[in-house]
Amino acid sequence: MRIYLDHNATTPMDPLVADRVAQAMREVWGNASSVHYFGQQAKAALDEARGAVAALLGADPSEIVFTCGGTESDNIAIRGAADALEPTGRKHLITTAIEHEAVLNTMKALGRRGWRVTTLPVDASGIVSPDRLREAITDDTALVSVMHANNEIGTMQPVAELAAIAHEHGALVHTDAVQTAGKVPVDVRALGVDLLSIAGHKFYGPKGTGALWIRRGVRLVPPMTGGKQERNRRAGTENVPALAGLGVAADVAGRKLAAEGARLAALRDRLEAGVLAGVAGAERNGAAGPRVPNTSNISIERVESESLLIGLDLAGIAVSSGSACSSGTLEPSHVLKAMGLPHVRTLGSIRFSLGASNTDAEIDRVIETLPPLVEKLRSLTTVGGRK
Repeated sequence: MRIYLDHNATTPMDPLVADRVAQAMREVWGNASSVHYFGQQAKAALDEARGAVAALLGADPSEIVFTCGGTESDNIAIRGAADALEPTGRKHLITTAIEHEAVLNTMKALGRRGWRVTTLPVDASGIVSPDRLREAITDDTALVSVMHANNEIGTMQPVAELAAIAHEHGALVHTDAVQTAGKVPVDVRALGVDLLSIAGHKFYGPKGTGALWIRRGVRLVPPMTGGKQERNRRAGTENVPALAGLGVAADVAGRKLAAEGARLAALRDRLEAGVLAGVAGAERNGAAGPRVPNTSNISIERVESESLLIGLDLAGIAVSSGSACSSGTLEPSHVLKAMGLPHVRTLGSIRFSLGASNTDAEIDRVIETLPPLVEKLRSLTTVGGRK
């Protein structure tokens, strides 16, 4: 038996989604821009999907722009807003130190173009203080981009409060909701943002699908030029079968949201309590709440996360790390570093992200497997000068 606890990285496609994708690939193959029957059939499939995504976000379907995923949605939002506002003289951008690379690297690219970029710190809980934004924002600020929930530690940001502060200064607000859409209620009106990004494969939809919600009246300059698809906001022929699947995924997620969220939170708490009690030197990273219900990030003293990942995988348990391994060098997570955690603690972090397939029995197996694995690794490995 294999246990998958890496749902923040990606999720398996829901069977209903897979059925819809397969059906659309066979039967709905027209170009949605064509005026004939086959084109209108494809357009109808897109309209249905757009309505389902809008319903998941509390939005109007006309405000939904389909993309190929979260990274593209983030880029369209940030680059598009920056290009639209540059002629006004507003050339200041604000983000946070714990954003996904899709946001951080886009901000860095704009910085090389002459934009001033302010990166807000977070505290040890992994949460941005609204006071930090008040200190940083000016009347030259064009856009503030703050993720709704962090992909590594699961903590949720006070986006509505941050958005209100930004709007007092006339700035637009973007939030990367890739890790919240389909997991917790996401209402674009309640959040008070202007732009919001999602990715289908994070809630059992097809990979290569996503959406950007653009509040009506917000002007963006599309980063990609071409045809007039998506109301002139995202050129290129739409991937109708995959987007039809995205619509089904949004519909399923919306119907299961409350019950599944409660179930996953209970499983997460069971896992967290078992690991913290059973493994000496284990500590949770980030605030206990507010968090997305499926995520727990735990550091284990005197063990490197790379070794834990390999050991757990050999035991049939798939998790991920707060550290990235590149060319044999283990780099600490930028999120955990931003929280001010000691270097040794960042090197021993693992992320458990639960999903629809996980059960009590699977969680119990993880709780039973981890302590002896940790003891074995500690007996073989020296970390931070200690054995």
